Amino acid sequence: MPRTVNCLYLKREAEGLDRVPYPGPLGQRIYEGISKEAWAAWVRHQTMLLNEYRLSPIDPKARKFLVEEMEKFLFGGGSQAPDGFVKPDA
Repeated sequence: MPRTVNCLYLKREAEGLDRVPYPGPLGQRIYEGISKEAWAAWVRHQTMLLNEYRLSPIDPKARKFLVEEMEKFLFGGGSQAPDGFVKPDA
């Protein structure tokens, strides 16, 4: 039976992550309060940020920016898309 969490992003009960997705206390906080569905939404948003801002995941400034955006996206009202971003048709 899958583990469930009261997802802080979705504001409802949902299937939890199988493992801690990020190191440290932030990763534990995500594991305890974010669902698989919400994490998948973050991964898609993060990919868009990496592409639109042309970020390198090995750059410390880019990693810091992504962690800040991850916290905003999952816990604090959302991370915004870049100005002029047009969402592709699904």
